[in-house]
Amino acid sequence: MKINKKQVCQADLRQRILTLDIEPGSVLDETVLSRQYELSRTPLREVFQRLAGEGYLTLEENRGAKVSSMDIASMRNFFQSAPLIYAAVGRLAAENALSCQISALKSAQRSFRKAGENSDVFGMAMFNHSFHHIIGEMAGNAYLTPSLSRLLIDHTRMSQLFYNPKTDREEQLIWTACDQHDQMIEAIEKGEPALVVELTLEHWDLSRGRMEKFVRPDPLPTEFDMDLSEGKKNAL
Repeated sequence: MKINKKQVCQADLRQRILTLDIEPGSVLDETVLSRQYELSRTPLREVFQRLAGEGYLTLEENRGAKVSSMDIASMRNFFQSAPLIYAAVGRLAAENALSCQISALKSAQRSFRKAGENSDVFGMAMFNHSFHHIIGEMAGNAYLTPSLSRLLIDHTRMSQLFYNPKTDREEQLIWTACDQHDQMIEAIEKGEPALVVELTLEHWDLSRGRMEKFVRPDPLPTEFDMDLSEGKKNAL
């Protein structure tokens, strides 16, 4: 079977953006990417246009393609909009889910759990992306689906902090999130919209604080902090 180089390029750029292999705000070099994916400029620009339509890139006249930014304004919009969109999508999913979609959701969840067992940060982020994308397909709403898809791009980019725990407490949050996925599946399968909304908002609250650290990292130590630390060392 002949390989469709445009599709390969498109899928790979999506993944590289989601996994932060290409950082937010980066300008894409057409010459480098044309050589890397063995595409001429015209089909490569068609890929850029498709990815821009999906929210992965922004196209600026005479400046080329740039990976969608995660600046303060966009992050403020993200944290304001996310719980509203996830809750609305979850409610509709419980009302409209098809059996084949529920099977796909369970498959994504099995892959997500396995990635967690293997401490696969990128795997967890990508399968979580798939999990919530499938819920969006279940909702089947032409107005909400584009909003969810755009939301998931930034959610997935930030979630890699959540899935890379530094403490036992942070690791436990991952398994709580995993269990919440199972509960959401069960509620969707039983057709319980109110419960899905409740679980969805709990799920959002669980990861929100960790994701906020993506844009609000721990501050650098102040001169006072360093003096205090030095005093502790001397006391020992």
